[in-house]
Amino acid sequence: MLPKVIMHNEISVDGSIKGFDIDVGTYYRIAIGYKPDVILVGSITAKSAVNKVSPEKKADFKKPETSKDDKRPYWVIPDSRGILKGMLHLFRRFDYSRDVIILASEKTPSSYLKYLSEREYDYIIAGKGYIDYRKALEILAERYNSKTVLTDSGGILNSILIEQGLVSEISIIISPVLVGIKGTGLFRNLGLPSGLKLKLLQNKILDNNCLFLIYKVLK
Repeated sequence: MLPKVIMHNEISVDGSIKGFDIDVGTYYRIAIGYKPDVILVGSITAKSAVNKVSPEKKADFKKPETSKDDKRPYWVIPDSRGILKGMLHLFRRFDYSRDVIILASEKTPSSYLKYLSEREYDYIIAGKGYIDYRKALEILAERYNSKTVLTDSGGILNSILIEQGLVSEISIIISPVLVGIKGTGLFRNLGLPSGLKLKLLQNKILDNNCLFLIYKVLK
């Protein structure tokens, strides 16, 4: 059975996910409120958040010790090309991360899989040339009892998940700003020949003058 997937983003009024100051506190307060079992983070999004790579420590080569009562979500990162090699320990150290799980494909370099194994990172191989997200979500549900997945990603992964019919809800914070021509869209070449209808579940004006919307995806 597939987990519930909630696509969560903050955008400008003209639909950009970059080029303005995101209210990080509000963004993650809402994200935590969904109580996700998994945060699905795009590899490009994750890499863009890294300003400086500090050296690995001995503890970075071991899976973190957690209890059954640990309610923190796993950070699941699709990275079939291994672009985060040498950086994963930075995400493993996050207080809000139970641990990092990598989504890979059959084309993922063996050197990257070795890197993951040597550091005790779990990884899921789903798909041949590209990641099969439906299969990956099924494995996350079965192996890790994941019921709710919250995305924190850019336009490419957002588009893939929508196109494949995997998103149940869209959670959007609209910031009162226009970005203009330097903006980066919420979706990237979204292929929906027949379109997609949404149902508004919630609308709220936040204290920071942002508008918070939740839509149900009608399938």
